[in-house]
Amino acid sequence: MAKNANKATREPGRFRQLLKIYGATVKNDKGALGLAILGFIAPLGLGLGVASIVAPGAPIAMILWGSLGGVTGLLVAMIVLSRRAEAAAYARFEGQPGAAGAVLNSALRRGWRFSEMPVHISPKTQEMVYRAVGPGGVVLIGEGSSRARVQTMVEDERRKVARIAPGVTTNAFYVIPGDEKSVPLAKLGRTILKLKRSLNRSEVSVVANRLDSIGMNIPVPKGIDPSRMRAPRR
Repeated sequence: MAKNANKATREPGRFRQLLKIYGATVKNDKGALGLAILGFIAPLGLGLGVASIVAPGAPIAMILWGSLGGVTGLLVAMIVLSRRAEAAAYARFEGQPGAAGAVLNSALRRGWRFSEMPVHISPKTQEMVYRAVGPGGVVLIGEGSSRARVQTMVEDERRKVARIAPGVTTNAFYVIPGDEKSVPLAKLGRTILKLKRSLNRSEVSVVANRLDSIGMNIPVPKGIDPSRMRAPRR
């Protein structure tokens, strides 16, 4: 019984997960299947064409080149489906609070220091600012519905960075639906990773530790005076 229960609760393998993701992508994205088939057929046809030119009439060459083209085509088809699945996932996240944090948490590679928790948040509007530190310097990512409000929050964090880590390169990006100057959610990770290198590994650690010491910026609710707060009596 225990073995059967373990089998029932065991997570599916990675290959089965990929098949499930690809199946859902093809079901929801009608153009994905056509592009995947084209990506498979083109390398296969190229391999067979090369075999017919290099060694016409040779079955072994046809098999070898055909196998190479088939494997390459399968890889291309998987890449196409993965990209379409990724785009569909980003489309579902678009406009949701915290979407930028979730995307960057998986997109930023080793060498970057990033927390999915924002460093500045507006409880009323749910607009927020994220901060990442890496080879490209300090990056501030503003997310929300109003560029004016988010930009004010980003500039506030930029001043803090300039005070805590003067001279460090600071870039700001915005993820705001409907704003032409904003970075699309799907391109946010790649945009940050393309930044020019300005910090080495040790400098990244020093700057990140300094900035972590200032904590989050969450406004105190109106009507509360922290200086007059007292511990409750027993």
